[in-house]
Amino acid sequence: MVLEATMIVVDNSESSRNGDYVPSRWEAQSDAVNLIFSAKTQANPESSVGLMSMGGKGPEVLVTLTTDFGKVLDGIHRTKIRGSTHLATGIQIAGLALKHRQNKSQRQRIIVFTCSPIEESEKDLVKLAKRMKKNNISIDFIAFGDLEPDNTKKLEVFNENIKGGDGSHLAIIPPGPSLLSDTLVTTPILSADGVAPRGGGAEEGGADSGGGGFEFGVDPSTDPELALALRMSMEEEKARQEKEGKKDEPKGESLEGIPEENQSLLDSQGEASGSGGDKMDEDKKESSEPKEEKKKDGDGDGDKMDTA
Repeated sequence: MVLEATMIVVDNSESSRNGDYVPSRWEAQSDAVNLIFSAKTQANPESSVGLMSMGGKGPEVLVTLTTDFGKVLDGIHRTKIRGSTHLATGIQIAGLALKHRQNKSQRQRIIVFTCSPIEESEKDLVKLAKRMKKNNISIDFIAFGDLEPDNTKKLEVFNENIKGGDGSHLAIIPPGPSLLSDTLVTTPILSADGVAPRGGGAEEGGADSGGGGFEFGVDPSTDPELALALRMSMEEEKARQEKEGKKDEPKGESLEGIPEENQSLLDSQGEASGSGGDKMDEDKKESSEPKEEKKKDGDGDGDKMDTA
């Protein structure tokens, strides 16, 4: 899967207090952030996710790029709802955070939640979109809340100017009975990462249908730690089985010099068969050679005595 560094920008302005989304705009964002983190890290364990807010007095980086879900969760709980949004400044700061990522092979992506009026002009947003595209940064917008025609038009123009090879998406989610995260799963922002809709059927090659379409039957957005533990356990068991399989493979080396069960240990003359008997014959031959030489010497001396 795609190796990415993703900065999530949340809208913590006063508009996020509204309750037109279940249970509120801010709580809906928090739930969606959990889902996005799980989707990105499950698609590729080496992908990293950061978090920042763009409300209040100015944008604030809450969590730098990390693979630790606990840090992201802590950043969400520390965020306070206040002020108005600073969309353009927030995107620029998110781009700087991606520029300083440790793994330069990660693709850069920014996911922006916006639920309040956009104060920036269309001209400024077009200029910003072209700059981000030049830096190879993909930007996804999740628009909900204040879906005025002026807002949606600005976002559509921004999206048209930043579209590139890696894909930048715009998801406009109107209020409804379902959760924001449930609707977000069906958009191209997360469907590209292979996230199954909650309560849907199992994906091809995935878990059984009894698991609600989630691997191991666990929803990673509700219990990411359990889902990660189950995944690691499965990988360790798979590695162990492969190791045992290699250990049990028969070695192709033949054991030479060891007689088989049906092979006689003695030859027809009662001597040891095989290389051992040959060695004994050679030793016997060498020991007999000096005696023959001595006998020849004795015969020579006897001839001399007879002539005398």
